[in-house]
Amino acid sequence: MSITTAQPRAKKSTLESLPLVGFIARDISRDINTVFYLLVIFVTLVVLAIMKWGLAALTLTAVALVPVMFILFVCICWPFPSKS
Repeated sequence: MSITTAQPRAKKSTLESLPLVGFIARDISRDINTVFYLLVIFVTLVVLAIMKWGLAALTLTAVALVPVMFILFVCICWPFPSKS
């Protein structure tokens, strides 16, 4: 038997431990340019969907982005205390 010390594992955030978005969160923490690549991929997929299915794809995309915009508006309007 050998005596070894266990290496402490890096603590993951809650977002990084989720199976669907964890790898994306880890990539973004390593390289911020990943966000821009994901935006280009998303816009390309929306354009291709609109070319294939027309107005229905645009409508479903807008409906799916309603919660995202709601969270964005809440973050913008949240009253943060002043630092002065």
